[in-house]
Amino acid sequence: MRRQRLSSLQWQCMRYGLLLAVSVVIVSFVCFFSVYFLALKDPVIKQWYATVANDPQANSYMKEFTSIPLPNDPDWLIMVLALMISLPVGAIGGLIASYVYGNLLKKRMNVLLESAMNLGRGILSYRVPELGTDEVGELGWQLNRLASQWEEQVASLQRLSNHNAALADQLKHTAVTEERQRLARELHDAVSQQLFAIAMTTAALKRLVEKNPQRAAQQIELVEEMAAAAQAEMRALLLHLRPATLQNKSLKEAILDLLEELTQKNSMQLSWEIEAVEGLPSGIEDHLFRILQESLSNTLRHAKATQVVVKLFTLQGQVRMRITDDGVGFDPDGKKWTSYGLRSMRERVAEVGGSMEIYSAIGKGTQIEVRIPLVLQSEREEG
Repeated sequence: MRRQRLSSLQWQCMRYGLLLAVSVVIVSFVCFFSVYFLALKDPVIKQWYATVANDPQANSYMKEFTSIPLPNDPDWLIMVLALMISLPVGAIGGLIASYVYGNLLKKRMNVLLESAMNLGRGILSYRVPELGTDEVGELGWQLNRLASQWEEQVASLQRLSNHNAALADQLKHTAVTEERQRLARELHDAVSQQLFAIAMTTAALKRLVEKNPQRAAQQIELVEEMAAAAQAEMRALLLHLRPATLQNKSLKEAILDLLEELTQKNSMQLSWEIEAVEGLPSGIEDHLFRILQESLSNTLRHAKATQVVVKLFTLQGQVRMRITDDGVGFDPDGKKWTSYGLRSMRERVAEVGGSMEIYSAIGKGTQIEVRIPLVLQSEREEG
């Protein structure tokens, strides 16, 4: 849609150029007509016109191009003929000039559009080239100024994230206590209730087997489903019991350990492509690891997926992490988007100045992509 709007900008220039050229020709001829007919009584003008009309070469040109000979006296027919010739010539000239100008303007606007789109994607190192000294050039300069300010703010956020990572050890005891309380609540709200429901259903099966075997078979299937749900919930809770920090490991090593452990303990098929990102600040590493833990926990609890793919890589000055599953999916516009797990992931991404996009549809699986600009890493390389 944006490209179509820029194309229409060029065609608007052509329409306005055509209108301007035709208007100038018509107005010029109206003025000339007025002067022409007022000067018909002037003997000098009549004498000059008679000389031109009797010139063989001028008559030859007129007959060759218009098949109309010059009249012996000034006539309005000459003016109409001149107008008919000038209109298409002026229109063509106006179209060509406006097309060239519109094309140049469109190219400059395309540069501004690309810059805005790169800023929206989080590519803060992109700068608009010099576009001139007019308003478009001023807009490009302001975009560069905005990108620089944004880059500085993201760098400040990442420095703050590193500082928060340093303070994490001081708050470790409080965090552990809160996590235990949360896990206790989830065990009570989810696993304990499911186990209680399984126990009650199993107790009722003893009486149903003799009275209604078909109904008993349905109840057995229900018990199997509840047991599978409880097992998935326990695996997700066990995933949260892993250390919240990397424990002196690189991000790649910690992710590989986590994925290999899940592969051994789950029937779900996991595959991964993990790139070693050198010089990544510890605050960003911790946040990415916790985001991956939370995403895998949500997948184990809710997705009913058979395959999960995890990728970590760098692209266009960003570190990106992508988690894809083939589960049941969900509606990103629904209430699930505001769940605790997703809200926690969004908060972690915002703390380091990144962005997170979720692509999902019911029955189509889910893909989560986290993008974090490598601002501090770029500053170290320049230094």
